[in-house]
Amino acid sequence: MNLTRLVLLSVLAVVGCVSGRQGFLHVQGHDIVDENGGKFFIRGTNLGHWLNPEGYMFGFGKCSSPHLIDEMIRELVGPAAAKAFWRAFKDNYITEADIAFVAATGANTVRLPFNYRLFTDEDYLDLTGPGDGFRRLDDVVGWCRRHGLRVILDMHDCPGGNTGDNIDDSYGDAWLFKDEVYERQYCEIWRRIAAHYADEPVVLGYDLMNEPISSRLKDMETLNRRLEEVQLRALEAIRTVDTRHIIILAGGQWNTNFSVFSKFDCDPNVVYECHNYAFGNPNYDDGAVKGFAAFRDKAGKPMYMGETGHNPSNDWYRQIRVSMETNNIGWTFWPLKKPGSSSWLNFPMPEGWRETIVAFAETNRSSYAAIQAARPDQAKAQRLLDEYVENCKAEHCRPDADYLSALGLKTP
Repeated sequence: MNLTRLVLLSVLAVVGCVSGRQGFLHVQGHDIVDENGGKFFIRGTNLGHWLNPEGYMFGFGKCSSPHLIDEMIRELVGPAAAKAFWRAFKDNYITEADIAFVAATGANTVRLPFNYRLFTDEDYLDLTGPGDGFRRLDDVVGWCRRHGLRVILDMHDCPGGNTGDNIDDSYGDAWLFKDEVYERQYCEIWRRIAAHYADEPVVLGYDLMNEPISSRLKDMETLNRRLEEVQLRALEAIRTVDTRHIIILAGGQWNTNFSVFSKFDCDPNVVYECHNYAFGNPNYDDGAVKGFAAFRDKAGKPMYMGETGHNPSNDWYRQIRVSMETNNIGWTFWPLKKPGSSSWLNFPMPEGWRETIVAFAETNRSSYAAIQAARPDQAKAQRLLDEYVENCKAEHCRPDADYLSALGLKTP
């Protein structure tokens, strides 16, 4: 099945009709509405793993964040080959064919997670210089414009660490809330992003941070008291250059704790964002969704489910989707694609990946001698890395029809 050809043909007739017509969205009570006052209910997915690689998407446990994965690959095949791998990965994991697929399902939004380092001079997976971030985001914005989708820009990894876990590619703490240097950098990066996209209505809004303040941090309660303040400082920086885009604020402890918020009149164009995962539990309980809706009613602003998923039960997906729609909570399921199953698009792991790449990643590499002793044949390792990149291309991905049906979407 040539997914790329199928999707491009299926949307060819409508691209000309939908492109160029998107005006700015804004908040009206509990809803997001268009320029004519028509309700816009978010239905979409996350472009996870692309600009913010995650270890589990490679089958890794110890190498759970981008900098740990990068270090392991450098040890495996050398720094030059590692850079080449990341270039190929970034060029192929998400392309216009993937965006066309999302549009063809009937979805209307993609959430784009990114690492703040894409907008600095820090070396990040062979993407250096602040122009790299805009180049990648501009690609997605352009693709979404052509295919009639909206884009939520999600700073998944903030300066200093916003979560203190693998999720934010940090070093084990949420120093963003402890050091003024990181806070200033965070606000300045958002100001530059907002200045760049101030006149771009395809961008639905700015998702200021992802899953802040891990529940495993010993000073969680102290950090929680700064969560609203830090996000509102970024909001203020954005408003110096952009007064039109929606601002999305994240709850504490993996986007679940909204008791940290009290300034509900901080800005008229604010949306709150929740997350909810069951991680394999087939028994759905809509208590969490109803709790998020209750906060929404208290705040008088829309609530949006930025992430949910990772469950083998399509019935669970159907139930949470219906619950969110009943409670007027828009959604973007996580993620668009991944190896294996339980995703919009699935692709196979290379044969021998676990025995070679995962085995090296999980073994003792605490000394140079240990690295040298554990390193597998480099030619074989390189072949497997190349196969991973090839397998993830849109034309090799398999849509999960039952999964998409559970989300109320079509399979192109």
